[in-house]
Amino acid sequence: MTEIEVAGERLPIRESLVREMDVAWNRLASAGTWWTAAERLAIAAEARHAGGCGLCQRRKEALSPYTVDGDHDSLGELPNAEVEAIHRLVTDAGRITEKWVRSLDLEETHYVEIIGVIAVLTGLDTLHTALGLPLRDLPAAQPGAPVRKRPLGAKHNLAWVATLAPEDVGAGNPDPYPVHGDKNIHRGFSLVPQEVFNFFDLDVELYLKDHEIRDFETEYRAISHAQIEFIAGRTSALNGCFY
Repeated sequence: MTEIEVAGERLPIRESLVREMDVAWNRLASAGTWWTAAERLAIAAEARHAGGCGLCQRRKEALSPYTVDGDHDSLGELPNAEVEAIHRLVTDAGRITEKWVRSLDLEETHYVEIIGVIAVLTGLDTLHTALGLPLRDLPAAQPGAPVRKRPLGAKHNLAWVATLAPEDVGAGNPDPYPVHGDKNIHRGFSLVPQEVFNFFDLDVELYLKDHEIRDFETEYRAISHAQIEFIAGRTSALNGCFY
């Protein structure tokens, strides 16, 4: 067990959580499957910026976001399609439709990786916010090129984007399922398999591993299963998550 400083106090924090947080920051600053390191960091910066967008606020207040036109208040580092995707995912994800996803001038592979970047950043930033800590500065981009490899077995049969079923994982493709499980939540990122690793490597340390969730005889955290699920349920309700 190591320590973290919160409000002038040194508090214990699991070493495994510290390790996976560092891994997550490193991955955000590294080339992904489709986006460069600089582009991934630009996506992260735009995601942080989206909360102050006037257009997004007006859409959030409207009966339907699709009735409000205008320009996003953006950082100006990314094309309009990427900005639209990032802002909607951050500010009003609960009302995204398949038609909207199809209307984006984005390859679905790139769209899935954007979701992955935002999901990881949200986990990291929310922890800092919950502890009353300032958000960590985004790291510098690391050298390297995107892999740019789409899983050959990915199909349109589960979601609005193609997904990769466990039985369709081909030779040479990353296979995240033996590590994290093969529920629909894991398959959601599977068009970009590395994003399954990126998100769930962090998620299981912030929450619980798949087998630990259903092991009610053992408490793996400082709070109980019931307390964890109470927090998760309340957070889901506040965020309009109906999973």
